[in-house]
Amino acid sequence: MAKNKTTETSNSVSTYLNNIPDADRRKDCTEITALIYKVTRLEPKMWGTGIVGFGSYHYKYESGHEGDAPLAAFASRANAIVLYLSISPEQRDKLHTKFGKHKTGKGCIYIPALQDINLTILSKMIKYSVANNMSKEHA
Repeated sequence: MAKNKTTETSNSVSTYLNNIPDADRRKDCTEITALIYKVTRLEPKMWGTGIVGFGSYHYKYESGHEGDAPLAAFASRANAIVLYLSISPEQRDKLHTKFGKHKTGKGCIYIPALQDINLTILSKMIKYSVANNMSKEHA
């Protein structure tokens, strides 16, 4: 079975944030770190070389593949800030209409900048993600 590429590391979150080249993106990612900490009270940790994650849960698929993942996470990418939040389709449909400018992928939400989104809605999405992922661990 293949080993997970993205695992928690001892790399420095502050070094990661300080090395984001664009000053506006660096500021946004620093604010997202503070917001997720405020909502979860979980310390940020680096997952791999480019994902800031908060907390963790263990998952196991029917295929037998298993591993650990953050309860909530984000990353600065070339064209967007990527939020890794796991919320139910019902919650997602309800909240995304009020969220602001974003795109979605399979399990990601792409935002161009923090000023483009509703931070109250983001806080709710973070809470839902943590609760949803914690419930998976005990399922």
